[in-house]
Amino acid sequence: MAHPPLRVLFCIGINQNFFDLPRDGVTAGDVWTAFVEMMDGIKALPGVDFIGDIDDDSHLVGPSDSWPWTCYLLADVDTQETVKAACNLFRTVQVGQSDWKLWKYAKIEARIGRALTPREY
Repeated sequence: MAHPPLRVLFCIGINQNFFDLPRDGVTAGDVWTAFVEMMDGIKALPGVDFIGDIDDDSHLVGPSDSWPWTCYLLADVDTQETVKAACNLFRTVQVGQSDWKLWKYAKIEARIGRALTPREY
């Protein structure tokens, strides 16, 4: 990365459709498989340096449509276009054999900043 990378916090929430499963031939296992595919997809994108993740499904029960989110992924990313490609995986990853994509069961929001570093004044 020629310029300082963007520090990105991908905030992910699980919505009510997930909690209504099984339904229409889709199981929670199908969604989990799609979720793992999405996470692996983000990590595999060129320009993404994965730092870590946090899952808080033990202390946050039920849907999360905003903060606090269900889980978070932290990465250094080269460009906003790459961040957009990561978020777009929710529109493209298929859930099981259904016609549904991952966005039906979960949402993502990317917070873009920089690494916190001391400054001289």
